[in-house]
Amino acid sequence: MTLDASTTALRERIGEIRAVDNHTHANTVEPGDTESDALPLEVLGDFPVPVTLRPESPGWLAAYQALYGFPHEELSDAHWPGLRATMRAIAEQHGEGFPEWVLDRIGTEVMLANRVGMGPGLAPPRFRWVSFVDALMLPLSTRSEAAITPDRRKLYPLEASLLRRYLAELKVEAPPATLEAYLRTVVTPTLERHKQAGCVAVKFEAALLRSLDFADITSQTAGGVYARYVGGGEPTPAEYKALQDFLFREISREAGHLGMAVHIHSFEGPGAYYEAAGADPLLLEPTFNDPTLRHTRFILVHGGGIHASHARAMMWKPNVYVDTSAMALLYAPETLAAILRDWLRQFPDKVLFGTDAASFGPDTGWELAAWIGTTQTRTALAMALGGMIRGGEVSRARAEEIATMVMRTNAGELYGLSLAERGSNLKCSRSAAPSASDASSCGK
Repeated sequence: MTLDASTTALRERIGEIRAVDNHTHANTVEPGDTESDALPLEVLGDFPVPVTLRPESPGWLAAYQALYGFPHEELSDAHWPGLRATMRAIAEQHGEGFPEWVLDRIGTEVMLANRVGMGPGLAPPRFRWVSFVDALMLPLSTRSEAAITPDRRKLYPLEASLLRRYLAELKVEAPPATLEAYLRTVVTPTLERHKQAGCVAVKFEAALLRSLDFADITSQTAGGVYARYVGGGEPTPAEYKALQDFLFREISREAGHLGMAVHIHSFEGPGAYYEAAGADPLLLEPTFNDPTLRHTRFILVHGGGIHASHARAMMWKPNVYVDTSAMALLYAPETLAAILRDWLRQFPDKVLFGTDAASFGPDTGWELAAWIGTTQTRTALAMALGGMIRGGEVSRARAEEIATMVMRTNAGELYGLSLAERGSNLKCSRSAAPSASDASSCGK
């Protein structure tokens, strides 16, 4: 991509900012790690995947070159054995330090990891935990809910399994007889356990399971549904929705009370039966307007995607933020730049950098996605701010200040992170093959 001289200079400055990545699914160093997502999408089978996520996309080649010193300008079948050997050797060389090596290579100081549980290599302060809480909304049988679409038939059992895990961790054999007891003995203690384990936020992936229109339901109505079916039977969709709506707000309220932010998936896709209209941020407006939830900080993860302007509308709420994750991987920098400019001209203190880095296959690991998402977001941010400078909306000094806010300090303040005083990192060489010295010379 060709940038004008002033935007190129701004891009170089943004490239020096040590970032805080608001949203990823980073893997541990354990082989076969299965806890990077509560709802792993591979269970859905084949469904259309954007070209930008496929191995033949040019972004992956650039990531191999930057992270692993891949020396070729094309990736042929003959190159794969050597590249795979290099990737294995570097991972083995760094051991549990491999994830931190990745952060240093891409210029990220702190990465938030959405995971069922943390593990080897993902230790604070460089990695911070975001846990999953949809399972806490589903204490009753979900057989009827799962029957709605083939995708949900595969996803709901995963939530049931996670709830059993949470119950076992509390040494609770089954959901108690009343909703009040469920809140007191399951929901609150689970959130407290996550907080004590270092969790800085909780995550709802609800849009993969249902619409985001969470109504304000009374405890009497929700309690009646719970008591009627906790011992068995199938609630109607309307009954279960009422209970879920009530629990969503209760979980969010308690998370806020404990000082944890609430992340909400809002994006188009994935899956063959996903309902993009149900992920519209405008559906959450009644929740954001609830005065009892004003002390809970909500982040629209993925920024609403095609509903990005609706996400911006929700930023008028005092406790609502957005991030760039997923868009950083799927959208062209020009597209993301236009979204960023719309957000930043109004709410620069509420925009967070994120990548949605995850493993997309055996040769396309989370570290490569992190490099792509970080690189493309830095470019898009430079384009957005460059346009704002040319349009007379901000000065060059203010543009650099906003860039630091987006890439780093907005998240630092939101989560109370102790970030290094200097927010710049040394440039990492893309031409030389990575070595053990890279971990100490890059990202500092």
